[in-house]
Amino acid sequence: VVSPFPSAGRWEREVWDMSGVSSINHPDLRRISTDHGFEGHPLRKDFPLSGYVEVRYDDPEKRVVSEPIEMTQEFRYFDSASPWEQRSDG
Repeated sequence: VVSPFPSAGRWEREVWDMSGVSSINHPDLRRISTDHGFEGHPLRKDFPLSGYVEVRYDDPEKRVVSEPIEMTQEFRYFDSASPWEQRSDG
């Protein structure tokens, strides 16, 4: 779409950046909404909700740092009776 409509270039870049849909013969497909080192496309269903890395500003170091996501809660198995399930007591 860029060749007849040059202003569509920015929108095609954003579609590629967020969802991974590439345009044919686009002259400049590079990141526009996410960081240049970002991996994946955030609007795809296979992208995890928490992302892959945590990006934050470290005040003592005076710079932005990125660290792997660390889940604060371990996996738990809830094996309890649900009040909404019917029990057959015989």
